[in-house]
Amino acid sequence: MKIGVPRESRPGERLVSATPATVAQLRKLGYDVVVEEGAGEGASFPDLAYAEAGATIVPEAQVWAADVVTTIDATGDTRLNRLGGDATLVSMMAPAANPGLVEDLAARGITALALDAVPRISRAQSIDVLSTLSNVAGYRAVIEAAEEYGGMFTGQVTAAGKTAPANVFVIGAGVAGLAAIGAAGSLGAQVRAFDVRPEVGEQIESMGAQFVQAEAAQQEVSADGYAAELTAEQEALTAQMYAQETARADVVVTTALVRGKAPRTITAAMVAAMRPGSVIVDLAASGGGNCELTVPGERVVTDNGVVILGYTDLTSRMPRHTSQLFGTNIVNLMSLLTPERDGRVTLDLDDPVQRGMTVTTGGEVLWPPPPVQVSAAPAPQVDEAPQVDPVEQARVAAEVARRRRTRRMTLAGLGAVLAALVLTVAPPETQQHLTVFGLAVIIGYYVIFNVSHSLHTPLMSQTNAISGIILVGALLQIGSANAVVSAIAFVAAAVASINIFGGFLVTYRMLGMFRKDA
Repeated sequence: MKIGVPRESRPGERLVSATPATVAQLRKLGYDVVVEEGAGEGASFPDLAYAEAGATIVPEAQVWAADVVTTIDATGDTRLNRLGGDATLVSMMAPAANPGLVEDLAARGITALALDAVPRISRAQSIDVLSTLSNVAGYRAVIEAAEEYGGMFTGQVTAAGKTAPANVFVIGAGVAGLAAIGAAGSLGAQVRAFDVRPEVGEQIESMGAQFVQAEAAQQEVSADGYAAELTAEQEALTAQMYAQETARADVVVTTALVRGKAPRTITAAMVAAMRPGSVIVDLAASGGGNCELTVPGERVVTDNGVVILGYTDLTSRMPRHTSQLFGTNIVNLMSLLTPERDGRVTLDLDDPVQRGMTVTTGGEVLWPPPPVQVSAAPAPQVDEAPQVDPVEQARVAAEVARRRRTRRMTLAGLGAVLAALVLTVAPPETQQHLTVFGLAVIIGYYVIFNVSHSLHTPLMSQTNAISGIILVGALLQIGSANAVVSAIAFVAAAVASINIFGGFLVTYRMLGMFRKDA
């Protein structure tokens, strides 16, 4: 069977559904691949590269006559009428929003596999093009925001003064949101993120961002893994939080899409409260936009100087990598459809993954698909917890806390009495040493634990000086007649030396980062 790769017809589209690398993989599955002339030019893949990978470069008509045709987006493509009656179309087609397209494909006997209807289950992750495109879009959103923002994302301390890092607020911690969080954090911004699913809080924090929570605003997930719409109560609970976060943010990235529809998260009043020069990147512009003032496909500047980007072609602005990832998704799908590796499509409607994305086949409309059972394991039985009187529970907790405080105070008092007794009987020299030791402990605590991690390396010079003093004192005591004093002095000298040499090594490596190679 032949797989056809046409040139995309949408104006400005630079993506292609197969790259030379994925063509070679399709060939290993037993398929012949035909590519339309110039199909990969927008993504910097010349026809010669496809030919070297084993594809045949042909005119447009021959591509659409192939047994299987793969495209990026079939919606609005007038060339679909060139498909043969028994052809297989693999593309995004938004079947829920395009019933006319679905009926037309079914009437002509075409087997249509919607890449944007892949069930959100573990087995289907390798063919989930929505995750692929969302990942690229989230990354590109931060690049676009950095271009528009009038300052640096990272904070700096220089001889000319210091600059504060940009505050970035990300709404939604799906694939696009996490990609935006990672990109913004890599640029040095302070990132805060919100998602109505509390279980993603760990993912947000693992990427270095702060998880913003709104009490009782928890979103449900449908059986196929896609997010459900927010209820009126949830929207009310999150609106106040959105207003607070957007007012303090320099950059806002919104990613909320539910079945292709964008819920309203940022109102015009929230935009009016933002600082001039702030940037909003609305990744849900294709679904109408999360921001009330978003214009899909355009850049808007409000009266108070806020830039709102509603670009719908973010993935096409990174065509080379996006095409490679998209093409890999298709290769994984064709591997699933070709179990014998014989170059023939074998559609198994008993497979929930294949059934979930099959829109039409054999003249029948199979959309919408049946609900997907995410897990076959029965729900664990949970024994009912005994009823506890809230008043009694609070009393017990208060009593436990009181006992804990009493125990700490008792131990602290005993320690103070013991220290006082030691100081009373100790010689004056010992008292001075203990006093110096206590002050050193207090200073060390505030120097180390109350200083930002980003300033630990600049503090190396101070710690080297302190370690130098320790080293000198230890060397003076090593020759003591007291064996215990000599042993302690030797250990102190060794530890101080390690700290000093380690500090100089770190400083040397830091300086090397700013040194240009000759």
